[in-house]
Amino acid sequence: MTNSPTFSVEDPATLEVLAHVPNQGVVEARAAVDRAAAALPGWSRTSPRHRSNVLRRAFELMLRDKDELTELIARENGKSLVDAAGEVNYAAEFFRWFSEEAVRPAGEYGEAPAGGARTLVSHRPVGVAALVTPWNFPAAMATRKIAPALAAGCTVVLKPAQETPLTALAIARILAEAGVPEGAIEVVTTITSADIVSAWLSDDRVRKVSFTGSTGVGRALLHQAAERVLNASMELGGNAPVVIAEDADLDAAVAGTMVAKFRNGGQACTAANRIYVHSDVAFDFIARLGAKVEKLSVGLAVDGAEVGPLITAAAVDRVRRTVEQAVAEGARISHQAALPEAAGYFFPPTVLADVAPGATILREEIFGPVAPIVVWEDEEELLRLVNDTEYGLAAYVFAGDLGRALRLGERIEAGMVGINRGLVSDPSAPFGGFKQSGLGREGAREGLREFQETQYLSVDWPA
Repeated sequence: MTNSPTFSVEDPATLEVLAHVPNQGVVEARAAVDRAAAALPGWSRTSPRHRSNVLRRAFELMLRDKDELTELIARENGKSLVDAAGEVNYAAEFFRWFSEEAVRPAGEYGEAPAGGARTLVSHRPVGVAALVTPWNFPAAMATRKIAPALAAGCTVVLKPAQETPLTALAIARILAEAGVPEGAIEVVTTITSADIVSAWLSDDRVRKVSFTGSTGVGRALLHQAAERVLNASMELGGNAPVVIAEDADLDAAVAGTMVAKFRNGGQACTAANRIYVHSDVAFDFIARLGAKVEKLSVGLAVDGAEVGPLITAAAVDRVRRTVEQAVAEGARISHQAALPEAAGYFFPPTVLADVAPGATILREEIFGPVAPIVVWEDEEELLRLVNDTEYGLAAYVFAGDLGRALRLGERIEAGMVGINRGLVSDPSAPFGGFKQSGLGREGAREGLREFQETQYLSVDWPA
């Protein structure tokens, strides 16, 4: 057991304590696996149509409760009401998408090449799945894992981030109302995440771990998962570049960059982290982007602000140090939004010009509302710089010549590339990255397969 029975959840915009939730420990974590393992045989034997109907009902209930969920996310996460409402819609879509995928259990039947046998291939649930989600998208990161797991016939134990557990608990209540049986979805809230996850990964009944978070933590979990050869999916860090070609539609490029960079205050693994602008349009692009940034309203979601706070005081300090180092290395703050007179963890949306190609800020995941801009001229050198990172999650390309944009996109080492748009996430598309940005995919058909084992039966078939 942990020392304190509860911990507080605060609004990062006002520092108001919103609730106290149970601070659960290893005993409770193992009990959650007990219940999930007990529920597994019954849930995995239900028909795909039944699981589909339950997930479809969960989608409908999330939309019914959209206003309440939007307010909850905005308060415990701090993001704007527009961003929070968008997240609710996006999160609900995973229930709808996987309700449809649940009834498409693709298999194979065929003759063995040597003859004398027939091969039957099917997919079965992997078992109890341990899900670990971050604070930046508390609804969407949960449903993106829960929906395919339940669609496949798995049961799950979920550990949400300690900063944003209230949204996960609300989603669990919706799932119960939708018809998910007791034990099939277990939420464990805690401030001792490492102890909880370690207990799950060492439990023989847990056959899957799906984690979204930093690359450093992902590496540690993979080490532990290797001890049991545990099925693992990892959605890890990013360092997304934005490429602006000389023939880009600058209005579209600025609008797309604003979304890619400042949605959720830049606190997203897919957020634009490095902006490479061709020298022919750099002055104009910086002026247009800077004008948009200076007009951003920063403050409380309830006041209609477009950008909310960072998640913690430590996050503010980290982003501030990152900007200070960039300036010390020669960058210039060209544009900045105004801060509110509020107690929360706010940092001003900032544009950094004159950033050198080798600047430290370009090698780190900023996770804040800071847009460093690098000017480029040679395409081959540009691609070298873009790909010179251990990460490969998302990227964005803006160019007037669509063929050129596609060619650039294919040469960027990233799992997802937005072409002339600042969003890449979609439940119907495979979300995931190259290199140290992770393993596996979420969403699409691939997301269902992450929670399934493939089995084949070789049937004797005399000539």
